[in-house]
Amino acid sequence: MEYKPLDIENKWIKSWQQSGVYKTGDDDAKRNIYVLEMFPYPSGKLHMGHVRNYSLGDVCARYHRMKGRNVLYPMGYDSLGLPAENAAKKHDTHPETWTLARIAEMKDQQTRLGLSYDWDREVATCLPNYYRWSQWIFIQMLKKGLAYKKKAPVNWCDDCATVLANEQVEDGKCWRCKHPVILKNLEQWFFKITDYADELLSDIDTLNGWPERVRIMQRNWIGKSHGVEIDFEVVGDSDPIRVYTTRPDTVFGITYMVLAPEHPKVIEWVTGTDYESDTLAFIEKARKKSTMERNSEGAKDGVFTGKYFVSPFTGEKHPIWISDYVLMGYGTGAVMAVPAHDTRDFEFANTHGLAIKQVIAPNEGDSRSGSGMTEGAGMTEAYTELGVMLPQEDSALWNSAWNGMDSAAFKDVVSEVVETRTLGHKTTNFRLRDWLVSRQRYWGTPIPIIYCNACGAVPVPEDQLPIELPKNVSFKGTGNPLDSVDDFVNTTCPTCGNAATRETDTMDTFVDSSWYFLRYCSPHCDTAPFNKEDASKWMPVGQYIGGVEHAVLHLLYARFFTKVLRDLGLVDVNEPFERLLTQGMVIKDGTKMSKSLGNTVDPGAIIDQYGADTARLFILFGAPVERDLDWSDEGVEGSFRFLKRAFKLGTERADYPVKDAAQLELIRHKAIKGVSEDIERFQYNTAISKLMEYVNHMYKNGADDESVKVLAQLLAPFAPFMAEELWQELGGTGSIHGSEWPVYDAAKTVDESVTLVVQVNGKVRDKLDVARDASQDNVEALAQQSEKISAHTDGKTIVKIIYVPNKILNIVVR
Repeated sequence: MEYKPLDIENKWIKSWQQSGVYKTGDDDAKRNIYVLEMFPYPSGKLHMGHVRNYSLGDVCARYHRMKGRNVLYPMGYDSLGLPAENAAKKHDTHPETWTLARIAEMKDQQTRLGLSYDWDREVATCLPNYYRWSQWIFIQMLKKGLAYKKKAPVNWCDDCATVLANEQVEDGKCWRCKHPVILKNLEQWFFKITDYADELLSDIDTLNGWPERVRIMQRNWIGKSHGVEIDFEVVGDSDPIRVYTTRPDTVFGITYMVLAPEHPKVIEWVTGTDYESDTLAFIEKARKKSTMERNSEGAKDGVFTGKYFVSPFTGEKHPIWISDYVLMGYGTGAVMAVPAHDTRDFEFANTHGLAIKQVIAPNEGDSRSGSGMTEGAGMTEAYTELGVMLPQEDSALWNSAWNGMDSAAFKDVVSEVVETRTLGHKTTNFRLRDWLVSRQRYWGTPIPIIYCNACGAVPVPEDQLPIELPKNVSFKGTGNPLDSVDDFVNTTCPTCGNAATRETDTMDTFVDSSWYFLRYCSPHCDTAPFNKEDASKWMPVGQYIGGVEHAVLHLLYARFFTKVLRDLGLVDVNEPFERLLTQGMVIKDGTKMSKSLGNTVDPGAIIDQYGADTARLFILFGAPVERDLDWSDEGVEGSFRFLKRAFKLGTERADYPVKDAAQLELIRHKAIKGVSEDIERFQYNTAISKLMEYVNHMYKNGADDESVKVLAQLLAPFAPFMAEELWQELGGTGSIHGSEWPVYDAAKTVDESVTLVVQVNGKVRDKLDVARDASQDNVEALAQQSEKISAHTDGKTIVKIIYVPNKILNIVVR
């Protein structure tokens, strides 16, 4: 029978839709498992990265169904955001019209791929019945003190005309449009993720099913550090400047201080002085730089403020500078500079002619002692390691007992001195900042806040949710389109009834994607974001699949939301995702597929030519799941040829009579075992390789109904259309995807014979098939009968024989 994939696929798509074979299981006697891929932004066209991501999840879901488990495997669309708004401007349409059309287009392609989603659970974040609950969660966070508004320097993208969270700035550019990002002072809404910093950090240790590199990325982003905050007296100012340091052992080496250009004291100090014009010019220059640019290692720009501070440790007076490498949003916005022991401080001091004072020396025998470690101004590089304390006898505070003390121990000494003398206190800091969620755009979840002159910022009453996006909006101007919709902006205060205005900022779309996995548990619930009983049944997600690029964006925010919802009494779990798989990219011609590079491959064209099963099989076979996959037209052809051979074998098995039934049975059980174990380990490429070997064996040794039936079942997760066709041709009951996964007999997966390598003086001379439990005497006797061995041993003295059972026999002769 000829293999016609498109005919087969069209037939079974209709059948599966009518039968509801992929509906979520609800058998209390079965184990539950939740399989989920990160839901996509609906651009309308699937790319090969999508195909890989969804095929990985589909194999997992199909396998667990056939293993007799209740499987929740849903799909939805992360459908709010700036790209749709920009597309609407470009095509002169409404973002909703554009987005819903793209969702329909993408859903059709996902259906063509044979993905076994329970479409009854579909969600789209752009629909009011979804974002109503994002608004509800915002209000609960506001009540809990986790949502607040403040003026702060924020990352601003002029091209997108909106703010960005720190996590959304990549190499100084907007993560979406790649336009340079600048800092801007704005009133914005924040979520207090820092309240959960300790728990987010400590619970990383419980994520044993996550890749270690993702866990490391989250630890580094949260960035917990222990240190001290110290108050420094400013000459001529009653207010001290507070700094935070993790190196209190270096305080006797302080020679200057650096403040962030945005520090509130800077303008106060320079106004009306000779330093005013230079300082204001520098502040404006720094404002145009992104956080990433200001944090770069080469940043050494700065100006002197004309002010001095006094070190409480030495009594010395030192200058106060401003520099763009100090950020107001990190620590206290002020840094004590110890150029002898900090690389950036050292470079800054050399650039601006500032003093360098060494207070720590390398331990005796340290490879860094000597060259480059000349004391003070003669140093050629900063000594940043721990070591021993150098005497500081010119300081009244110095205790001679500290001379030569280990600097690690001296940290504790200084910390105690700081607290005893009330100079400051020990504290813990985090690199993690609160999550900025305001966005100045239309196509996002409206923030449910009303501003009243009398009552201030008032949350919208919960029974008035959702606050829907207005339809009568124009995208022809600049700025936030919602600002110009009067009947949206103007409203009444729910507290006093006076005239009031709505918040026109919308939420960061990462808010919507931080809890969508919970909505799938009960997508039609209209009294809460989700039903707690349903969430308890399915959460946490058993297997989550997506790109590593979301390690400190979506994955961190989803963990935060889960903990907040737990504390609100809505869920019982601490973490949302039990196991995480981060797949590699699909690359072509040595680079990631990209429209701009012109190296993309249209999945639709591959399906039209070869069928969806071939597209799936190649994308799963081409590389281990966590590695990048190189696109190969030859590889696609090879996958198609294999499916044709498998189909021919299955439909024309009578032409391949069984030669040895016992051997075929052993081959069948080995295939079941190998494929099952590889699927469990997400080694899909080797599972497919074993299927290919199984087909080859049957072409050589014959095939019967049982062996072809097993072939169809083992193929079902990878090539669902062809597997279903073979199943029906074999007379299988119901759908193959509802059949029971085949079981192997462990006793029939062990070979009774093994291939033994025979060496003479370490060189391979022959290979022998011997019984697995053969004695050394029997093996030696078989070796003596080999002409290939005799040719190298006759006439020579056997010195010794080395035998490794079931592996090697090495005959040493002279």
